[in-house]
Amino acid sequence: MPVYEYEHLADPCAVGRFFERTQAMSEDALTTCPECGGPVKRLISLPNISTPTTDSELKSMGFTKLVRRDSGVYENVTALPGESKVMEAGKPETLPDLKRRGLD
Repeated sequence: MPVYEYEHLADPCAVGRFFERTQAMSEDALTTCPECGGPVKRLISLPNISTPTTDSELKSMGFTKLVRRDSGVYENVTALPGESKVMEAGKPETLPDLKRRGLD
């Protein structure tokens, strides 16, 4: 279930000026604070999306990252054990094994 953020429109209570509430998407937004009964409004927040920043994070998420080293030659910086670290154009045995990465 998603977590929604709310802000007190009047003076904040013990939960603070902002608070979070886990609710089903089908539930109506709160109009009053569950703690003090004061008026509140639901805020629009950015989703928490994690973007991989390192090669090891890409590898653990099942991605393959190829870095060009020469014309038709790429380094597989996310190679799994048993995979070639170098991929060469025209040599299918050097391609990453996508079935091992859990892709359909």
